[in-house]
Amino acid sequence: MSCKINNDYGEINIETDVIARIAGHAAMDCYGIVGMASKNVKDGIVQLLKRENVTRGVSLATSEAGIIITLHIIVEYGTNIPAICESLIGAVQYNIESYVGLPVEKVDVFVDGLNVAS
Repeated sequence: MSCKINNDYGEINIETDVIARIAGHAAMDCYGIVGMASKNVKDGIVQLLKRENVTRGVSLATSEAGIIITLHIIVEYGTNIPAICESLIGAVQYNIESYVGLPVEKVDVFVDGLNVAS
């Protein structure tokens, strides 16, 4: 599946994997986020994913109003989760709209885990 942009010069196709990678890297750059989360469907276990697997914690859907982004994250213990999520939503929306040029309808954030440093 790809997102299409039509302009005066032709058509631009952007793969959803590219958009997911932009969203994942924007999320990893936010304060308090340790990594993206990927659920093992068989066991229901959440795995911490670092920078090399940022797209596995991101899912995308398209609508007529724009792109709907769903993020699954793991946060650092002792941080303000609502503040992290607000910052994350703003950063992801800004990066997608400025790099890709497509409107973001909404960004849903699921905090799937908490990282407690040993």
